[in-house]
Amino acid sequence: MALRIGLTGDVMLGRLVDERQRRRAVTSVWGTVLDRLQRLDGLLVNLECCLSDRGRPWRRTRRAFHFRANPAWAIPALEAAGVDACALANNHVLDFEVPALYDTLDHLDEAAIARVGAGRDRDDALDPAVLSVDGLDVAVVSFTDNTPEYAATATSPGTAWIDVDVDDAETRGTVEEELARAAARDPDLLIASLHWGPNMVTAPPERFREFGRWLVAQGVDLVHGHSAHVFQGIEVVDGRPICYDTGDFVDDYAVDPDLRNDRGFLFELSVTTDGDLRELRLVPTQIDDCAVHEADPDVARWSRERMIARSAPFGTTFERDGEHLVVPLST
Repeated sequence: MALRIGLTGDVMLGRLVDERQRRRAVTSVWGTVLDRLQRLDGLLVNLECCLSDRGRPWRRTRRAFHFRANPAWAIPALEAAGVDACALANNHVLDFEVPALYDTLDHLDEAAIARVGAGRDRDDALDPAVLSVDGLDVAVVSFTDNTPEYAATATSPGTAWIDVDVDDAETRGTVEEELARAAARDPDLLIASLHWGPNMVTAPPERFREFGRWLVAQGVDLVHGHSAHVFQGIEVVDGRPICYDTGDFVDDYAVDPDLRNDRGFLFELSVTTDGDLRELRLVPTQIDDCAVHEADPDVARWSRERMIARSAPFGTTFERDGEHLVVPLST
């Protein structure tokens, strides 16, 4: 029996999304994708905001944007979509300072939505998320190289921050520590969720490729990258997919007319209950009116063509299934 684990790029529920959602149904933010999300067996998202009605904007260092969503609707929306886990290692989880971060952690815990990558201290931030999906034990580790001032320490809250460099001994030590914690739980599937690199770039640098391949060598089954706001290519190493960037899933961001950061995919990993990877399915999506929708045919074609082109340097081949792209993974 195969299960479907969904992964998304940035889910930013603050600012204009928050304003819209206060005047419409809780599930409106998921648009026409809601039914598909609910049919998944598991769902991991990068939550690109804090969930709170408290706090003040971070002013300790210069920050151009601050993202916060009201948990009164945001938590029910995450629950309605069937979100099982949120990656929090990113550059917005502390946008409204420590009280809002604590609220985010508490609200997710109370909703029994696993969270990883940020915490009340370094130990909490490095604690992997572990969840059971119909008998499949899934572990998620999460790191970011964005906003080092948000990094957790032994005595202060924040993110699981690293310098993405496989040659850096401190980075290797931090990642190996969290991977060891995850391995101790004997998961059937291990996912590394990374918020890495700058915005609006369509290809990963070579050091990210080296890091992704190193993670696979350490036992990671899927690399879930995000941060660029546009999707990047997929590389398959020893049957394990490295999604260098999964782009944006829902937000209120200004749209670049060439890069089209409003276009992306829902990534669906098919995996057996024994942990054998079968395929990675890419479902084209588009953002409109601060909600995510299944892409119309022209948008879907645009996204497919660019995903194929951006993955070609990695030797990745795709199959076509209707509007979807499929990467076969079974050997």
